[in-house]
Amino acid sequence: MAGGHTTETPTSLTYSSVVSRDSVCIAFLLAALNGLDIKLCDIQNAYLTAECREKIYTIAGPEFGSERGLIMIVRKALYGLKSSGAAFRALLAERLYEIGFVPSKADPDVWMRPGNKPGGFEYWEYILCYVDDVLCVSHKPKETLQALQQFFKLKDDKIEQPDMYLGAEIGKMQSDGGEFWTMSGEKYVKTAVKNLEDVLSSRGHRLPSKCYSPLSNNYRPELDTSPELKADGLLEYQELFGVLRWAVELGRIDINLELSLMSSYLASPRLGHLQQVYHMFGYLKQKPKRKLGFDPSEPDISEKMFREYDWQDFYRDAKEAIPKDVPETRGRSVSTHCFVDADHASNRMTRRSQTGILIFINKAPIIFFSKKQNTVEISTFGSEFIASRIAVEMIESLRYKLRMFGVPMHGPTNVFMDNEAVYKSTSVPESTLKKKHLSCAWHRYREAVASKIIRDAKEGTDTNLAGLFTNIMAGTRREQLLDMITY
Repeated sequence: MAGGHTTETPTSLTYSSVVSRDSVCIAFLLAALNGLDIKLCDIQNAYLTAECREKIYTIAGPEFGSERGLIMIVRKALYGLKSSGAAFRALLAERLYEIGFVPSKADPDVWMRPGNKPGGFEYWEYILCYVDDVLCVSHKPKETLQALQQFFKLKDDKIEQPDMYLGAEIGKMQSDGGEFWTMSGEKYVKTAVKNLEDVLSSRGHRLPSKCYSPLSNNYRPELDTSPELKADGLLEYQELFGVLRWAVELGRIDINLELSLMSSYLASPRLGHLQQVYHMFGYLKQKPKRKLGFDPSEPDISEKMFREYDWQDFYRDAKEAIPKDVPETRGRSVSTHCFVDADHASNRMTRRSQTGILIFINKAPIIFFSKKQNTVEISTFGSEFIASRIAVEMIESLRYKLRMFGVPMHGPTNVFMDNEAVYKSTSVPESTLKKKHLSCAWHRYREAVASKIIRDAKEGTDTNLAGLFTNIMAGTRREQLLDMITY
């Protein structure tokens, strides 16, 4: 390793980009959808395979024997240097180009190559790169990764089916539509809980028990007036928060809302906030088994929920923007579905509302979002409209990504909301808006409907899955909604 902290920062790129979480979820879904296999490999001593981009030298120490004291030029991208990540990423990219892969414009760490099954079925092969972890989706992924093995040495010379990826356990399940992949953070959660228990035990404390929900009953973080934490407590809060944040990325979406509420206090947490983080770990200890399943089967949705209107007089030229450089579509088609909700004025100090969004591809949950809104809305109608506008932007982003991955889509995205006023205002062309400050969001959403990017339907409050990301729930309803999303 090199002491990169002593060198100047290069003017060029210094880091290795990594594949996004939702791209990984999409890859697992497409594998099941198109009947493809997945294999994983890990490049050994990855950075040392690339040429050093910086002008670095060292004076040889006693370990160099007779060459001690000589000035030696560093030729390889040693771990610790500022540009080593970018140097390796560039080298890996060159090798992927050589074997016929090109990066997707929607995610440069998802690489694509046309593939064909023996029966003539056309699909896209994918390679996903998370620095030196390489995941391949293909009907012959081992052969594809063996082509990379010509350039790089793999750890233990292994190319295997993934059982762990980025800290998540990878498995398979059966459904009516066949076999599909799952992602679970159970091992990660259990390890994190044990590590915290060991720390608390050394202080003579232990985790809270009987934690049936992520936060204590009736707890509101914004109303907490306990003493502010000192430097050590602040660091502990931030470290534990980071652990919980990654647990959400691995599939523990049941703590997503509560973690979002607690994130406002990362800079200046109080003792009560830290105790609630302990409570979250206590909850995870009691309920460690929640996993995401990437089921490729189509959901059973009645067409009677949707109504068609003529938007010609209101948005004459409205149409979905489709990139000119979109790759050809290959493989089986998918549908997309979105649940959106807002909890009006839920923050009792600022009266800002909470937005919750959950987006599926077929039956696979791909995007989950919970965040406090940036403005104070005086009505439920306003907060729901702000949430709907954010949902449209996320839907358009996902549809763009699917197109740039070469995935065929059929129909607009189905959007389910539980607010009657918003639903009528957005789905009926003749509706008018009296609140001018919402006009941008209003037109943004309605134009998406007119463009056939989305179509919306009224969903009951009790079955709106996005409610998990806006309302603190307890008991039966919470478990019922979670069972509809996770396994």
